[in-house]
Amino acid sequence: MGRSQAVPRGRDPRFGPGADDAGCTILHVDMDAFFASVAVRARPELRGKPVIVGGVGPRGVVSSASYEARRFGVRSAMPTARARALCPRGIFLPVDGPAISAASEAVMAIFRDVTPLVEPLSSDEAFLDVAGAQRLLGPPTGIARLIRRRMQEEQRLTCSVGVAPTKFVAKLGSTRAKPDGLMVVPAGLVLEFLHPLPVEALWGVGERAAETLRRLGLTTVGEIAHAPAGMLRGALGEAAATHLHELSWGRDPRRVSPEREEKSIGAEMTFDVDVADPEVLRRSMLALADKVGSRLRASGFVGRTVAIKVRLADFRTVNRSRTMPTSTDVAREIFETSWSLFTALAASDHIRLVGVRVEGLTPAATTSRQLSLGEPERGWREAEAARDAVIARFGRTSVGPASLLGQSDLRRTENHPHSAVVPLSDPPTPS
Repeated sequence: MGRSQAVPRGRDPRFGPGADDAGCTILHVDMDAFFASVAVRARPELRGKPVIVGGVGPRGVVSSASYEARRFGVRSAMPTARARALCPRGIFLPVDGPAISAASEAVMAIFRDVTPLVEPLSSDEAFLDVAGAQRLLGPPTGIARLIRRRMQEEQRLTCSVGVAPTKFVAKLGSTRAKPDGLMVVPAGLVLEFLHPLPVEALWGVGERAAETLRRLGLTTVGEIAHAPAGMLRGALGEAAATHLHELSWGRDPRRVSPEREEKSIGAEMTFDVDVADPEVLRRSMLALADKVGSRLRASGFVGRTVAIKVRLADFRTVNRSRTMPTSTDVAREIFETSWSLFTALAASDHIRLVGVRVEGLTPAATTSRQLSLGEPERGWREAEAARDAVIARFGRTSVGPASLLGQSDLRRTENHPHSAVVPLSDPPTPS
């Protein structure tokens, strides 16, 4: 079994912007160092400097790094402490959630101006099916250029685009076009593009699977494509072997699906110092439940299952969940259930991380909710929805559950002309 040739690069004219794009109606668009780029856009004096965005505390994690920072070895998902050691002169910034959300909405709006067939994968990347847009906007490569130009002119952000006949190959193309590039993988050259790549390029091949394949002498996609089926099944199992074999031959029948089903909504908090104080833990979980409830209402979903995640000081992680009689998007109900799950753990160790999540989501508009005996028709949800409206207009700074505020905070809030506090210890008066 011979080794394949070198991995094709963006400068290879066979896969460059001038390559044949007939039948290549799938685009994968990925913003370049998105969180860092949004931060630099707000502070142009940081352009060209090593900017690192993420958790800035001792236990923070890097969310995004500019390409200047990546030259020092900084990568996303790396502990911030490690990033500081690699890049001591780096500029470390916290994630600006509102700015990221606004930029993401603007990015997705540009995608949807091109085609309604947009499948977001995250806040900064998506698949687009442009087959129906060609009559109006021209060939796929021209559409990719249009998207890149609009990103630069309207958002002052750059993106990389892969143009290919399938989703899998388009995503590989955008990865190899980074940063700020365009790669076309012609339908007739998919295998020439794919087979020289390392096995890690295949979806589903992580470190362990890659090591298993290397022990078999399989280091490239082409070698997997020509490997005996029995060898792959014996090493990886039936399902994984079939999956990798199909991908290795460029076969990916999945269509771009604009409807992305939400499975759960949650939030986590990692403490800078391990915590054992029950009151600190209670306030933390209250804040998380409040955040999850707000996200549920904003997304238009409700859920029946509340789950918690607790990571102890020794890194052991415990997960617990409870399914409620009816679906909810009410922070108070989410908190009561999550706190009950937490206290039932009776954790004696210090806590490193806590998380709250709501699962089993359904659209709120189509989900009926049965009132409990004696429960008023209007109450907690209406109070929290009113607070959502205040936050949307005036910001979150002085708006929150009263249980999260100290006396000085409460005094400041009472004197603030646009404040709203929703107490979580006493029910609201029904209207």
